[in-house]
Amino acid sequence: MQSMEEMMKAAQEAAQKIQQQMSDAQVKLDNIEVEGAAGGGLVKVRASARGRIIGVAIDDSLMVPSEKQILEDLVTAAFNDARDKADRAANDQMQEMQAGLGLPPGFNLPGMG
Repeated sequence: MQSMEEMMKAAQEAAQKIQQQMSDAQVKLDNIEVEGAAGGGLVKVRASARGRIIGVAIDDSLMVPSEKQILEDLVTAAFNDARDKADRAANDQMQEMQAGLGLPPGFNLPGMG
């Protein structure tokens, strides 16, 4: 049987490993790109899986002053679409990482699900 000191050391090492894996996962999430679209692709928003907006593309046909409200609505919809995809990509990555830790099914670490 291990001593309390050995058990504490093992727990600390495990916590450090998890912390490093979480840090690595955050970097990986920032490198995964998703694209949200609205208006049949007339407005597109690129974002990282962490939710950082990378770029916005608006089709020239929408640059009509009288259609300003429609354009604003489409940009909002494209942002929301990108955010939803970013959330799904982040959740997939976190589940993958959590599975690699060998934790029992249903066990959630803070910030991982």
